[in-house]
Amino acid sequence: MASSIEVRELTKYYGSLLAVDHISFEVEAGEVFGFLGPNGAGKTTTMRMLTNLTRPNEGSATILGMDTVRDSLAVKAAVGIVPEASNVFFELTTLANLTFTGALYGLPRKRITQRAEELIELFDLVPHRDRKSMELSLGLRRRLTIAMSIMHEPKVVFLDEPTSGLDVESARLIRDIVGALRKNGVTVFITTHNMEEANQLCERIAVINHGRLVAVDTPERLKQAAAEAQAVEVAFSRELSGDEEEKLSKMACVGEVRRLGDKYHLIVSDPPCVLRALYPFINEHGLEPIAINTYGPSLEDVFVKLVGKEKEPA
Repeated sequence: MASSIEVRELTKYYGSLLAVDHISFEVEAGEVFGFLGPNGAGKTTTMRMLTNLTRPNEGSATILGMDTVRDSLAVKAAVGIVPEASNVFFELTTLANLTFTGALYGLPRKRITQRAEELIELFDLVPHRDRKSMELSLGLRRRLTIAMSIMHEPKVVFLDEPTSGLDVESARLIRDIVGALRKNGVTVFITTHNMEEANQLCERIAVINHGRLVAVDTPERLKQAAAEAQAVEVAFSRELSGDEEEKLSKMACVGEVRRLGDKYHLIVSDPPCVLRALYPFINEHGLEPIAINTYGPSLEDVFVKLVGKEKEPA
């Protein structure tokens, strides 16, 4: 499959600070690609270079075959950009924001009207069609910002922390919209530090820390890198005594025991090994198990493992 985005040795300095350190990766056409990292890792700087809001010091990037520096105007016309902070025009209504954006992109008047109404319905903004954006909630303004970014039907969309600070309903709708864009063949590049969001939305994830790429793979393959961070969670009909909890922590294959509400969360390397040891423990102490669940490593476990390996640059 052809690549929509190709990055080669992309590098950015701010004075003596190396913000992005010679990173290379590709994003396939129609892929939802996550760029995951802690605050200050280089996520937004990378996106700003890809959208030519800032120029790289070294390396290059192409979008849809166009160089992001040499063909900057063509790139900007072909992509949709959603910054972390909504950039709507407060004095304009929802409809006027969309029609004005369509005019900026040079869409025919008839198509502007048609497309604006399509997006108002798609983003569940019909009741707010004629309200000024200053009157909208944060979640509604975020929906409008994303709608404006795809007014010209781009083939590549950049989303910077798309659901940051949003209510559950708005965040869910935006995730649904990302899925719809993918079905329509749009490439979606998401920067986020929300690991659950990346796990739900992205087909592949790049993990960046201190400006360096530390991994690029599918969420499930990345989770295999933290296989030792699996868990067994058990709830009993009564609280364990101190001695019982200590014995639980010393069972075979148990690395750590955490108390989470009425449950005991066991960090383990081998769940079957723990389960075999757990039943004799239950019988020995006359316990009645209410629930026993096993969990594979989460993307958060992977993130901590990968980022923890990276030392602060000298």
